[in-house]
Amino acid sequence: MATFNEDSRVKIPAILHICRLGYEYISLKHTNWDIETNIFPEIFAEAVSKINPELDPDQIARLLQDLTLLLDNEDLGKAFYEKLTSESGIRLIDFEDFTNNTFNIVTELPYKNGDDEFRPDIILLINGMPLAFIEVKKPNNRDGIIAERERINRRFQNSKFKKFVNITQLMVFSNNMEYDNDDIEPLQGVFYASPSYKQPIFNYFREEERLDLNNILSEENEEVEAFILKDNNLTVIKNSPEFITNKNVNTPTNRVSTSLFSKDRLAFILKYGIAYVKENRGIEKQIMRYPQIFATKAIERKLDEGVKKGIIWHTQGSGKTALAYYNTRYLTDYFQKKQVIPKFYFIVDRLDLLIQAKREFSARGLVVHTVNSKDEFVKDIRATTAIHNNTGKPEITVVNIQKFTEESNVVTQQDYDISIQSVYFLDEVHRSYNPTGSFLANLTQSDTNSIKIGLTGTPLISNEYYSKDLFGNYIHKYYYNASIADGYTLRLIREEIASDYKIVLQEALDRIKVLKGEIKREKVFAHHSFVEPMLDYIIDDFEKTRLTFSDVSIGGMVVCDSSEQAKEMYNIFNEKYATEQNVVNEYSEAAEPEGKYGKKLKNSYKVKSAALILHDIGTKDERKDIVESFKEGEIDFLFVYNMLLTGFDAKRLKKLYIGRLIKRHNLLQTLTRVNRPYKKFRYGYVVDFADIRAEFDATNKAYFDELQAELGDEMVFYSNLFKSKEEIEIEIAEIKEILFHFDTSNAEVFQQQISQIKDRDKVIAIKNALGNAKSLYNLIRLFGHYDLLERVDFKKLAQLYRETENHLALLNTRESLENNIDNTNLLNVALEDVLFHFTKISEEELILADELKDMLRRTRETMASNFDKKDPEFVSLYEELRRLFDKKNLDEITQDEMRRNIGALTQIYEKIKELNRLNNLLKDKYNSDPKYARIHKRLLEDGSITKKESQIYDALQAVKNEADLQVLQNTRLLNNQDYFSSQMMRLVIEQFMNRHKFALNAESSKYINNLVVSEYINEFYGRAV
Repeated sequence: MATFNEDSRVKIPAILHICRLGYEYISLKHTNWDIETNIFPEIFAEAVSKINPELDPDQIARLLQDLTLLLDNEDLGKAFYEKLTSESGIRLIDFEDFTNNTFNIVTELPYKNGDDEFRPDIILLINGMPLAFIEVKKPNNRDGIIAERERINRRFQNSKFKKFVNITQLMVFSNNMEYDNDDIEPLQGVFYASPSYKQPIFNYFREEERLDLNNILSEENEEVEAFILKDNNLTVIKNSPEFITNKNVNTPTNRVSTSLFSKDRLAFILKYGIAYVKENRGIEKQIMRYPQIFATKAIERKLDEGVKKGIIWHTQGSGKTALAYYNTRYLTDYFQKKQVIPKFYFIVDRLDLLIQAKREFSARGLVVHTVNSKDEFVKDIRATTAIHNNTGKPEITVVNIQKFTEESNVVTQQDYDISIQSVYFLDEVHRSYNPTGSFLANLTQSDTNSIKIGLTGTPLISNEYYSKDLFGNYIHKYYYNASIADGYTLRLIREEIASDYKIVLQEALDRIKVLKGEIKREKVFAHHSFVEPMLDYIIDDFEKTRLTFSDVSIGGMVVCDSSEQAKEMYNIFNEKYATEQNVVNEYSEAAEPEGKYGKKLKNSYKVKSAALILHDIGTKDERKDIVESFKEGEIDFLFVYNMLLTGFDAKRLKKLYIGRLIKRHNLLQTLTRVNRPYKKFRYGYVVDFADIRAEFDATNKAYFDELQAELGDEMVFYSNLFKSKEEIEIEIAEIKEILFHFDTSNAEVFQQQISQIKDRDKVIAIKNALGNAKSLYNLIRLFGHYDLLERVDFKKLAQLYRETENHLALLNTRESLENNIDNTNLLNVALEDVLFHFTKISEEELILADELKDMLRRTRETMASNFDKKDPEFVSLYEELRRLFDKKNLDEITQDEMRRNIGALTQIYEKIKELNRLNNLLKDKYNSDPKYARIHKRLLEDGSITKKESQIYDALQAVKNEADLQVLQNTRLLNNQDYFSSQMMRLVIEQFMNRHKFALNAESSKYINNLVVSEYINEFYGRAV
């Protein structure tokens, strides 16, 4: 049984797989890199010279200096990315012939600045530049991908790592498990992300194309495999069944590696799939979601087929505006290769959507030209230039057709320039475009060569105007359920209003009728007597919701029955609920609230501020400011009628109160205002005052009809400590029965099988069975029933027990998340069982507390990285740390106590850091093999060997070379420990006594041999040392 850890199970198989994608593995032991940027200068110079043959070595050296300066910018690597993808001037990457670049892969490359350091598991170099890395964990690791995400957040928020953040374009995080679509946070699977100074967004990847693996992957190379195994001191795993299983091209890590790092796909992502977005809180770097990748490629296929129209059906919240942006970049290159200049239009039918589209395109760096009238549009189409700006920057024209007249001809066929390819992205095409007189039909007749790509978040379920002759067929589809599974949208919960409140409302209606007689429904619902109890219910319900979720940051919105009802509700709110500082006047900009949500007092769950959004109230800029204030959490509530029902995205909006019946597409659009992911919410909530159930059911049925048309039709097994041989035999049979359906010969396959079990009780039953096997093993040996050891591979079952424990721990973490029990349990996980709880602390104490937590984290991480836990000095430092934090719960400690702890902790940290430094120096002498570094230290500690340290090294290195070779050639040696021990004894005597002239006696020879054999056997069985 071989080593069984994340290196042997995930990292090494992934490296070998990526080598088959055309990457060459480099050992860090015999190469150089620039520690400031982690660029490999020799590889860089050779690759850049090949792409730019006119450059001399001095120019390339200056280029490298320039890149180092660019990477020091506070721009998340934007300037470097622009240089990386530029095809004018000096090219860093050959995008015309991507195979002309140099592809390498390394492992554990130090990303280091001073004392701060981290080492990604796998780093991909393109032309010597570390543009991507992969972090791997073993399946069913204790807290899944969550811990890795927290670590990368902490690292990338550290300004010392800025250059490394800026040069990285793509990150992958994997625990080599299939996705669980019920996870509320990325917990298991393979996720990809672009870097961030704050918090990277983890994306799922689901391959949609049938990749030709025979063409993409080269054959397995035994030489390369042997070199990589030896370089990573893992020769013992070569023939293990688990290692062979994990080399399969369809493991989750290998599958996604193919999808992202095969050369054609990586070229596409680097060139077109990354966007820098200016947000209110700074610049963010975004990467294409996989549906956007495949939609873009689907558009290309349709254009290649000569198809010039079609529809992208991507559910609300999946980034349709971003998709249009990515396609302006991709299609620009597509048409320029055909000597055609594209001109891009984004068509909307409302002013607020024009404003939103302009903001999103501008934030991504496009120059945006806007058109609000037919005359402006005709003039724009007749223009013989593709762009309006003089800088040559990429551009898009956003057109609002809301007030266009329904004339029979917008332009004539002679009005457009045939050397320019017009590309129209038509937003929200599910809304009824009239083909007999609308703008779109006229455009179709006028510019027959134009390309029209419809965008919709809902299916085309209206039969009144819809014509496939007008819109074409679906180009690409991304459904609501897929979006939920990928974490881009939430499920919705519809809440009916409480029955007692219905009685209150009915009484209010009766009073109004008595006072007013028969009046219009709208007036009844806008009457003070009706609106006040309705608002009381809403505010009370929303405040309870904040309390339930312990989250004061969420916002709410009321869709009123009429604009008059909205005004009345807003007036009553200001009279009854708003604090003076929080009144937002409908004719002025939103006033600043008295404080941010996180800093409010104990009554912060109270609703204190609201705003009114109506088309006839306030100016456009004032409404824009109110919307932004709501998004930033400065306003609790919005009252609306027709506005903000579509195209309004505010993640914190988690409760929607529906006060009127909304029809068909508009209903779906409105409901999905609350489905954006936010913190750990699993659902968006809709409170139904208008009884939308029937309309929703009808709309939902139409949705699924369209979808169908597109898709087609703790157990105890023993009672006493001492058992007879017969009882043991019976229990062995029972264990075999429980494990009958599982592959117990291959730990990797077993792990995959139990990972599919979501029932904790079933996993506990398996764990208990395997735990019972461990007990039986000891009993069998105790009583000498050695023949029973042949019945079951007890050592293998012990390994399976660990895997089952890991999966159970993952299920426990998931249960904690689902039940919102995260304030204690997950904090313990994150801080490795040390719980900090400071109360009544001043700002100075808070600083000290943070300092203490940070120093404890760094000390723990440094101790964890020590590979020689038996070193007497390490044991002493470990015991000192244990004594220091024996109580674990550091509750209400004083400033003086904190200072003392920091001082003591700092001393331990510095000592362990120095110990690690010396260990690593020694390990490097043995080609980064910790086994021989430990053997070397034990021989020095023993004191009976009197030769110089360098002579011990020479003898041990010779033993290592021969032993590694024997193990690599035949790992079965390690299955027979006695035989392996005799082979190693011959080596020890030959090298120490015969060749290096050590005066060994029988005892010292046996001691050295035992050290060597133990290290190999421990590595083979994956035992901790």
